[in-house]
Amino acid sequence: MLKKMFKNYDYAMIAIVLILCGIGLVMVYSASMIVAVMEYEFSSDHFFKRHLLWVIMGIVVFFVFMMLPYKMYQKLIIPITLGMLCSLVLVLFGEETNGAKSWFEIGGFKIQPAEYAKIGIIMYLASVFSKKQSYISDFKKGVIPPLTVLVLVCGLVFIQPDLGSMAIIGLSASVIIFCSGMKWKHLFMMIGFIGSVGFIAFKFFLSAEQLSRFTGAYRPFEDPLGDGMQLINGYLAVGTGGLFGKGLGQSIQKYGFLSHPHTDFIIAIVAEELGFIGVFVILLLLMYIVFKGLYTGLHCKDAFGSLLAIGISGMIGIQTIVNLGAASGILPITGVTLPFISYGGSSLILLMMSMGILVNISMFVKYRKQKQPPAEQSNTSINQRPKLKVVSQQRVTH
Repeated sequence: MLKKMFKNYDYAMIAIVLILCGIGLVMVYSASMIVAVMEYEFSSDHFFKRHLLWVIMGIVVFFVFMMLPYKMYQKLIIPITLGMLCSLVLVLFGEETNGAKSWFEIGGFKIQPAEYAKIGIIMYLASVFSKKQSYISDFKKGVIPPLTVLVLVCGLVFIQPDLGSMAIIGLSASVIIFCSGMKWKHLFMMIGFIGSVGFIAFKFFLSAEQLSRFTGAYRPFEDPLGDGMQLINGYLAVGTGGLFGKGLGQSIQKYGFLSHPHTDFIIAIVAEELGFIGVFVILLLLMYIVFKGLYTGLHCKDAFGSLLAIGISGMIGIQTIVNLGAASGILPITGVTLPFISYGGSSLILLMMSMGILVNISMFVKYRKQKQPPAEQSNTSINQRPKLKVVSQQRVTH
């Protein structure tokens, strides 16, 4: 069995994950070396060494989760969900850092429960909707329970406050909900409810500091030395990079102009040093992961595995869009990291864990496809197709 597993792994996806981690290491060192010395009075490789440790830990996590059969998470969904909710509650009683209560500190490392809630909610919804396929058209049984948990998780993350993580959790959940087979009218009711809650939160509960991020994103030149400074310097970095960039390590904006350039605005340093070509290569690799993950979900005959793969792919794609949207001024700055590239331990470990699960699902899809006789493969009935296609049939018949 072990030999068959290794034979059917998606080595292209494994290689791309490792390449992205390698690019992230190089860019974290380049982007953080000046900040480490000038702002924190550390050695120039301080953040690089910490990120290297996270990368090593992430690779170990990646290979461990790659070996574990994905169906075991469905059996453990109750402790996974309870652990997710408990960690989100407990973090609210911790110390406040930069105006938010979002981290635990264990052994000198900060762990962010909201990051793990991203994969936790995906597992929960994939498990719930795969079990509820026979009665998913029943609003009370098939819709209200998962919606309640989703609202609770998003509410706890909002209280921290962490708007970026809340948006990713909500949007990733929406992808799974859309593919679950729910009736169209129930789907629109859920979207309307979530949208109403979001509007109320935006209108009445956002602080002045949080609202300033919208001002900085959409009217940065009204306050070029305040709220708009980060975005304007990001524009300068991208604009001066051109097609091929200034060269690795040659960024000007990281010399105190761009705040914390190794975190959520690292794409601006990539654009300045490696140019459009460097940005394009990174986005191409991320796009491969997203589309290959969606392909895996579409070809997985198991409902849980299908929704889990689609949810993970959606999460990575959404996080990439949110990060690039903030760096380009399309979306407010929320501190969301660029997957595999930005500095950040919790985010990287979550992504490596998620990719390990996705590679495992892909392996089982390929293994089952090889076991199926060729004649059977060509004449697969609609009930054997991926859940996403069954979903569309259900919506027509309900």
